[in-house]
Amino acid sequence: MEELRILSPTAILGYGFPLASFQAGLERNPHVIAVDAGSTDPGPYYLGSGQSFTQRSAVKRDLRHLIEAALTRKIPLIIGSAGGSGARPHLEWNLAIVEEVLQELGKTAELAVIYGDIDPQLVAEKLKKGEVQPLGPVPQLTEEEVFACTNLVAQMGLEPIMEALENGAEIILAGRAYDPTSFAAYPVLKGYDLALALHMGKILECAAIAANPGSGSDCLMGYLYEDSFVLEALNPQRECTKISIAAHTLYEKSDPYFLPGPGGRLDLTKTVFEQLPEGKVRVSGTTFIPTDGYFVKLEGARLIGYRTISIAGVRDPIMIGQIDSVIEGVKERVADNFQDLQGYELHVHCYGKNGVMGALEPHPEPGHELGLVIEALANTQEVADTICSFARSTLLHYGYPGRKSTAGNLAFPYSPSDVSAGAVYKFNVHHLMQVEDPKSLFPIKMGRSGL
Repeated sequence: MEELRILSPTAILGYGFPLASFQAGLERNPHVIAVDAGSTDPGPYYLGSGQSFTQRSAVKRDLRHLIEAALTRKIPLIIGSAGGSGARPHLEWNLAIVEEVLQELGKTAELAVIYGDIDPQLVAEKLKKGEVQPLGPVPQLTEEEVFACTNLVAQMGLEPIMEALENGAEIILAGRAYDPTSFAAYPVLKGYDLALALHMGKILECAAIAANPGSGSDCLMGYLYEDSFVLEALNPQRECTKISIAAHTLYEKSDPYFLPGPGGRLDLTKTVFEQLPEGKVRVSGTTFIPTDGYFVKLEGARLIGYRTISIAGVRDPIMIGQIDSVIEGVKERVADNFQDLQGYELHVHCYGKNGVMGALEPHPEPGHELGLVIEALANTQEVADTICSFARSTLLHYGYPGRKSTAGNLAFPYSPSDVSAGAVYKFNVHHLMQVEDPKSLFPIKMGRSGL
């Protein structure tokens, strides 16, 4: 089979890329440009709220270059997990930017929009049939949690994107998608090996993060062959090495040999990484093991309350030496003062003493200064504001043994000291659901767009 070339411009749409690297990729005549646009890494707020974690102006900047290059060269542009989390609000947000760019470029395109939202009633019915199971150490799913989701999506596999390509889509805007699928769909449609296409997509989806030195804001090129694939960094300041590519293969994976996804898992037990000249790496030997039944990953988030935070610094060594008891005393004072308020949470995150790793910290000794993040979580913003304000003022003036000054204990870098952070969401659905047809959950809307 002939060489098939895929250009990955950036780790996430909106993260940017050097134009020189992008131009170098275009000079290699790619058959497709593909980019991942989302992740659960920024936490549940974005899925729950329907907002993007990337900025509109940054996404538009990237899309302008990608759309112009793809349409000029008459090659597909595939965007996965549009808008960051891939639910309808994210998809429509991203779609508006695509249409705006097309109008500004004076171009039209056959546009496919693939929705990834899942009907809660369908999930409830699947629950009753025993066709939904936890993914990892999470509780069994309940109907209550399903219907509490503000947004509920599933990670689509290759099949919906392949269908859109078969129908002549020039730009594909997909909802929540398994990360490698945006890169693997085109080559699989062209008859290339499924395992190699998915493995290459697994690496390309983070672009030059897989290079050395790594960067999420730079380009990576993939070359797919019948029995292997080759990866190349497009910035002369970076190179692909056996270690960087092998390490990124394991990125975000709990098992070094088996990488699960929709419809099956990649088997890396016989995978070979070979260093090539000019900073390239060849990968071969990966195989695909289908699962008994087709499963998609469900992702859902629900509203759990409202947050207020206050940031402060502590420099007094006497207070630092007894900071745990001081914080505990403040919490007791808050609880005593607001006995009539129920359902709030108060946390003090102590950076410089277990603030990052908590109980897992191997070296818990505090430093010469501490950074405190006082966090109140409650059913309403007003209650969260009240609890945070009272905790902050109590800690500011708290008397502790050995204290030598009657002035404040805390240094505040900002005024106002308290920030109403708004709605708080949590991931409440992180499960696998069995489906009969990999395309049935993901409707495709196609049409001519632009001008």
